[in-house]
Amino acid sequence: MLNQINTRNLIFTLLTTVTLLTSACGTNPVTKKKEFQIVSESQEISIGTQNYGPARQSQGGDYIIDPELTAYVQSVGDKLAAASDRKLPYEYTVLNESIPNAWAMPGGKIAFNRGLLYELNSEAELAAVMGHEMVHAAARHGAKNMERGILMQGAMIAVGIGAQNTDYANLIVGGAQLGAQLATSKYGRDAEREADLYGMQYMKKAGYDPTAAVTLQETFVKLSAGRQSNFIEGLFASHPPSPERVAANKITLATVGAGGEWGKEVYAQKVGKLKSTQAAYKAYDEGVKALAAKDTAKATTLAKQAIAAEPREARFQELLGDIALTQNKPEEALSFYDKAIKMQPDYFKPHIQSGIALFNLGKKAEADPFLKRANELLPTAPGHALLGQIAEERGQTDEALQHYQIASASNSDIGKEATARAVHLDLPSNPAKYIQAGVQADNTGNLYAVVQNSTSIPVGRVQVRVVKYDAKTGRAVSQSAPLIIKGGVAPGKRNQVAVGTKIATAQEERLYKVVVEAAELAQ
Repeated sequence: MLNQINTRNLIFTLLTTVTLLTSACGTNPVTKKKEFQIVSESQEISIGTQNYGPARQSQGGDYIIDPELTAYVQSVGDKLAAASDRKLPYEYTVLNESIPNAWAMPGGKIAFNRGLLYELNSEAELAAVMGHEMVHAAARHGAKNMERGILMQGAMIAVGIGAQNTDYANLIVGGAQLGAQLATSKYGRDAEREADLYGMQYMKKAGYDPTAAVTLQETFVKLSAGRQSNFIEGLFASHPPSPERVAANKITLATVGAGGEWGKEVYAQKVGKLKSTQAAYKAYDEGVKALAAKDTAKATTLAKQAIAAEPREARFQELLGDIALTQNKPEEALSFYDKAIKMQPDYFKPHIQSGIALFNLGKKAEADPFLKRANELLPTAPGHALLGQIAEERGQTDEALQHYQIASASNSDIGKEATARAVHLDLPSNPAKYIQAGVQADNTGNLYAVVQNSTSIPVGRVQVRVVKYDAKTGRAVSQSAPLIIKGGVAPGKRNQVAVGTKIATAQEERLYKVVVEAAELAQ
C-alpha cells in the first residue's frame, strides 16, 4: 500500500508526544482553580513577544500621529495591571484601524483599534474594555486556546496588498500566521464571563466605577441586536455581547459595589485630536472601498480629501499609491509609497508595494531591499514569492526554493504559483519528496510498483526500484532493476508498473518497498 504522509497528523502526533512529556497540573493565576497546563508562563511571554509586532502589522499598524493618546491608553493599562492578579510584562498600543475592536494575546500584549476609541465616552469605559482584555491574558485564555488546538476559527486576516490581483486572503505566511491567529482568537462563554467578572474587580481596585462595564455591555447588546454597527465585524466577532453577560455583570456590580472615577472629561480631552480627524479616516475607508470596486476616480477624490484633513497620515499616501499601481502607473505609485515610508518607516505595506512596483518595472535589484524590509515587518506570500524569483534569476537556487516554500503556505493564487515554482526547482533533485510510492498486488498476486503525484503539476517519466526485505532481520535481501513508469502522472493521480514478481499472501506484500530514484517534470 502507498505510504500516506499527512502533515497535520504528524504535527498533532509530535505535539501530543510533547504534551505527554511536559504536561502538568497548575493553578490558574486569576481564578485560583486547578487546571491542566501545557504552555508555561515563559512560553506565554515568549509567544506574545514574538507575535505582537506581526499581529499589529497585519491589522493596520500602530497609530503614531498622536503619541499622547497611546501614552494615555498605556497609563490606564498600567493602573489596571497594578490591580491584576498576575504580573506580566503588559504592553498596550493603539492600532490604525477604524473597525472597533480590542484584543489580547498571551503574555499580556494588548491592542486597541483607533475605531473603538471613537465609540467610548469615558476613561471608565476604556478601563472596562482594558480590564476585560487583561483578564484574557492573565487568566491564560489565549494559552488555553493554544492548548486545545483551536486557534482561530475562520479565515485569516485579509491584507489588501498588491494591485494586480483580487484575491488577498491568507497572504500572511511564516511565523506571522500565529500572531494573526492569536489576535483574532475567539473565547468561549466561560472565558468571557471570567473576563467580565475579574475585569470589573480590577476596575474597582484601580479606582474606576465598575458600573461602566454594565452600561457599556447594555449598549453593546443594543448595537448587536440591530446588527447595523461596524462593531459586528470587530469587537462582537470575538466578544459577542448578550443579555446574560449584562445580567452577570449586574450581579458582579452588586458584589464589588458601584462608585469610583468615570473620567469623562479627561477622556474627551485625550481623544479630542483623534475624534477631530475621524472624518478624514472615514473618507480614507470609503476610498479603499471605492478602489476595491475599481472606481479609481472616486477613490482618488476621497484620498485627497483625507489628506487635506490630516496631511500627516501615511495610509492616505499609500491609498494614492495603490490607485496609481492599479492604473499601471508604477513610477507614480512609487512616489506616494516613498512619502508613506518617510512618514512611517516601520509599517510593512508601502515597502511591499514599492517592491511590487519596482519588480514590475524590471528593476529587480532595487525591489530586493524593499521586499526584504517588508518581510522583516510582516512576512507575506507576495514578498517571498518575488524574492524567490529574484534569487532564481541570480542562480541562487537554494535561496529561491526557501522563499517559494514559505510563500507556498499561503492559500492564494500567489501561494499556488510559488508551490509550482518550488516543485520545478526541487523535484528533479528530490523526487521522493513529491512522489509517494508503494507496492500493491492484484487479485492473482502480481506485484506492482505504484506511485502517486502529490504535487499540483504534471510529472513525466518516473524511475523506481523495488527492494525486498527479510521478514526476520528486516534487512534488504534483493532489489529489482530500475523500473520506468511511463505515461506520466497527473497531479494527485497514480500510475504503476509491473514488478515481475508474484506473491502468495498479503503478509508477503509488506516485505517490499518502493524507492523513487528519479523523476522528470512533464514537458
